[in-house]
Amino acid sequence: MPDDPRDSVTLPDGTSLEGAVSRLRDGDRAMLARCITLVESRRPDHRRVAAALLQAILPYTGEAWRVGITGVPGVGKSTTIDQLGVNLTAGGHRVAVLAVDPSSQRTGGSILGDKTRMARLAVDPSAFIRPSPASGTLGGVAARTRETMLVCEAAGFDVVIVETVGTGQSETAVSEMVDVFVVLALPGAGDELQGIKKGVLEIADIIAVNKADGDNADRARRAAAECRAALHILTPQSRHWSPPVLAVSGRDNVGLDDLWEKIAAHRDAMKSSHEFDERRADQQVRWMWAMLEERLLGLLRADPEISARIDEIEAQVHAGTLAPTAAVEEIAPKFGA
Repeated sequence: MPDDPRDSVTLPDGTSLEGAVSRLRDGDRAMLARCITLVESRRPDHRRVAAALLQAILPYTGEAWRVGITGVPGVGKSTTIDQLGVNLTAGGHRVAVLAVDPSSQRTGGSILGDKTRMARLAVDPSAFIRPSPASGTLGGVAARTRETMLVCEAAGFDVVIVETVGTGQSETAVSEMVDVFVVLALPGAGDELQGIKKGVLEIADIIAVNKADGDNADRARRAAAECRAALHILTPQSRHWSPPVLAVSGRDNVGLDDLWEKIAAHRDAMKSSHEFDERRADQQVRWMWAMLEERLLGLLRADPEISARIDEIEAQVHAGTLAPTAAVEEIAPKFGA
């Protein structure tokens, strides 16, 4: 039989692919960081090695709980995830937290910032925190997050929490890479939920009204009741699951055990109806197309002649002197389309 072509693949630091996978499986934190840096890289030679790595670790992935959590800024995502994560590690789980923040391409992101916001998980030997890459489109960030998720699963993390900043299209991107999507909400002025969008409600599997503590506890419970009533006018994503609404407090660790029970109940319902496997299979196909689109755009921009003309065309579209449709008709043939 011919040799496996992966036998000759080495990581940028010279580690063999087999050695890297072995160290990753053994929980080597340094190798985990190197593998994630590799899958986040945009260099063509790194991308080829990353593809081989992801194929090699594929048998060790897929068993983790993939949980997406979103909410508007100020809702208390970090506090809630920090406490939930501590609860889970105390129960024997290993927890990875991945952040999807499309704004990081402007701010640059901050590993220190992410770890400061989740102070207890940051020092928990059974936990791992990783921010989103600091550049690229949301689609690119989401693709890297999917790959990072697989690396974390291969490293033995059995709960992967994907946090989104809760703005723009990041919620949809995260909901399409996880098994269960949790929306954190705040009770706002009066009895209305603050900042929650109808579109987010439509993709939520579980809604948790946060900060149900102190003087705010009653208002949070009323807001949860109103949200339950509002959900009746929306069509659930699955006929096998109606999104529950809980009142929780990440600060005081109130309702988080109930939240995890609902996450487990959702997983059971999806598995018993076979929607779990179907959802994951669909996610794999969407991931393939997202990566292909990103790769084609990268090739387009990598061509010096085409790239220079694209900058001119983009400026004309921005100035309103060229219609977007006409711009596409000029660019596409240059790429053979």
